[in-house]
Amino acid sequence: MTFQEQIQQGIPNQLPQPKPYETNINHAPKRKEILGEEEKKLALKNALRYFEPQFHAELLPEFKEELEKYGRIYMYRFRPDYEMKARSISEYPGKSEQAKAIMLMIQNNLDYAVAQHPHELITYGGNGAVFSNWAQYLLTMKYLSEMTDEQTLTMYSGHPMGLFPSHKDAPRVVVTNGMMIPNYSKPDDWEKFNALGVTQYGQMTAGSYMYIGPQGIVHGTTITVLNAFRKIKKEPQGGLFVTSGLGGMSGAQPKAGNIAGCVTVCAEVNPKITKIRHEQKWVNEIFENLDELVERVKKAQENKETVSLAYLGNIVEVWEKFDEKNLKIDIGSDQTSLHNPWAGGYYPAGQSFEESNTMMAENPELFKEKVQETLRRHAAAINKHTQKGTYFFDYGNAFLLEASRAGADVMAENPTLGREFKYPSYVQDIMGPMCFDYGFGPFRWVCASGKPEDLQKTDDIACAVLEEMVKNSPEEIQQQMRDNIQWIKGAQENKLVVGSQARILYADAEGRMKIAEAFNNAIKNGEIGPVVLGRDHHDVSGTDSPYRETSNIYDGSRFTADMAIHNVIGDSFRGATWVSIHNGGGVGWGEVINGGFGMLLDGSQEADRRLKSMLFWDVNNGISRRSWARNEGAVFAIKRAMEAEPNLKVTLPNFVDENLL
Repeated sequence: MTFQEQIQQGIPNQLPQPKPYETNINHAPKRKEILGEEEKKLALKNALRYFEPQFHAELLPEFKEELEKYGRIYMYRFRPDYEMKARSISEYPGKSEQAKAIMLMIQNNLDYAVAQHPHELITYGGNGAVFSNWAQYLLTMKYLSEMTDEQTLTMYSGHPMGLFPSHKDAPRVVVTNGMMIPNYSKPDDWEKFNALGVTQYGQMTAGSYMYIGPQGIVHGTTITVLNAFRKIKKEPQGGLFVTSGLGGMSGAQPKAGNIAGCVTVCAEVNPKITKIRHEQKWVNEIFENLDELVERVKKAQENKETVSLAYLGNIVEVWEKFDEKNLKIDIGSDQTSLHNPWAGGYYPAGQSFEESNTMMAENPELFKEKVQETLRRHAAAINKHTQKGTYFFDYGNAFLLEASRAGADVMAENPTLGREFKYPSYVQDIMGPMCFDYGFGPFRWVCASGKPEDLQKTDDIACAVLEEMVKNSPEEIQQQMRDNIQWIKGAQENKLVVGSQARILYADAEGRMKIAEAFNNAIKNGEIGPVVLGRDHHDVSGTDSPYRETSNIYDGSRFTADMAIHNVIGDSFRGATWVSIHNGGGVGWGEVINGGFGMLLDGSQEADRRLKSMLFWDVNNGISRRSWARNEGAVFAIKRAMEAEPNLKVTLPNFVDENLL
């Protein structure tokens, strides 16, 4: 069968042969056993409902074995035989160009070069899934190949509920992931209901088909590192940045450190992913001996080198060793997946990677004790460095939250609302006041033709738009504009493309609309092929996350999720091609609500109308909320937006004299 025929077939009429478990692939860890006997039967019944009854007798023992062996039913037998990668939009079967664009983006999320655990359909973060099993993938792709522009596909946590009649201005796909009743949103609830096959963790851009490999986080991390050094009034050259994690998202840190121009030390416990990052040239050198690492860092500091050094081992050992040797760390953070602390997101010190994985599955209570013990050590070592002048920030991975739950010394001596911890979230000190409040966030696009020359042309178009805009930009946003012009000019030479021909830069609503309009005109004129627009959920408006995206909201509303819900509803009727809303992305199940979108530009007048309507709302919704929280940068930004758009009228806050209070 051709690729197109396999897509159109969906779940095959005849059972494919079982597939061998490929040991050279980076697999998800075994999930802990959480289902009772009756629940296991229910999980099997739920899995078998995708298949005709005549296949149940053969599939039942196989699915039972997967559930016992891996803690989940992935249906490995049904993995497609074709190469998993984003193809040119023209290669996909179907009646709707918008649907073809979505197929392209789904396959990009599962590309072996992009996905963290591709055979388990997990894109990044240890549990950020596109689907729960391969039957869902096959059925979804079949639906997309059949749909017209008068239908909408509804996705219930990876499950394609079906095609429903709609209209051409409606989204082609509406995605929800993990939308639990609030009292059922604890970490073990995810374990249980995911094992039953009825919900999943979509992370941010995994379950919304908008992940573009580590490039997205490289850019955000570069901006963060540059601004962290500005915060401490030091040039990055010769400065030392210490952090941890080389996985799907965290692996961007050493590359970002190189672009920023500092010395980066990043610890990772997984040998396989460390090797991959080194082969990808995202990290320059690997060390397994701490004394050798110390000497290499001293040399790099003295020579003001730009270099990234991986330590294959636990990050706690690095912080403690650098304290013992009195090595000055300028800025420090952590980007292990502490949103998922008990299932592979963070590993305890003092034991091997393999020992930890065994303990995680077979003795989860002891594993939890060891993780919390390590978190206490980790925080104690950081505290020693900050007393010597290190600037430490939480990277929005729930490090401080989980450390506090472990009893670590991370709470502020004089806490105030929103400043409960000793150390700020990077959004509180850096990204919030410097970027999000002014409307700057991670705008991204994918060239649906798959041609590198199209990406080069879009880079040139975006750069030209920004260079024209910066001439008349107010002083308050000049730095943000210059950073992004510098980024887009260096994007090609930094070789950031993994998977699809994609790009990201931080832009405000005006920049996003002008860049998108220029792309649409170039498509209309035949200069480039279609372009898919999107963004990270880690943005101005899309996410309500009290310890990350909205951690610099100090009016008491940071635990509300109205903004994210309004964002996705507003995007859906203003022209998005697909929309998504998730529970749990980035910082943990039950800790955040986040939404995203995708939009296909095809050179039409309809696309031009949609992009202007949707992108304006998508950013200014968040600026207005930040303004109402009395964030002064956001008040400036929303007033400027109202001057530009007469139909925008936003309620502005009145400031109260603190002395009067």
